[in-house]
Amino acid sequence: MPDAVGIIETLGFPAVLAAADACVKAASVTLVFCDKSESGRFAIAIRGHVSEVTRAQAAGIAAGEATYGGEVITHYIVPNPPENVVAVLPIEYTEDLERFRWG
Repeated sequence: MPDAVGIIETLGFPAVLAAADACVKAASVTLVFCDKSESGRFAIAIRGHVSEVTRAQAAGIAAGEATYGGEVITHYIVPNPPENVVAVLPIEYTEDLERFRWG
């Protein structure tokens, strides 16, 4: 069964940086994606077991909202993404990420 995917989208870079930092410190997850999504918005994707992603995402949302001027636009968790979704979207564990991967 594939690992869950959690997404957080924020307004502004400081909020997404705080969210990413809080996510990886709060639970055993791997940050697999971070990029601009549109018009001052940034998104991150984390992967791991569902319980870990849930805990990490909660910490990331709180950190993003607590950042001065920060705003979390949206967030969601896909508990069991199908392999074809993982293959198409930029959420795969790449060779560069293997040394940071949990589990």
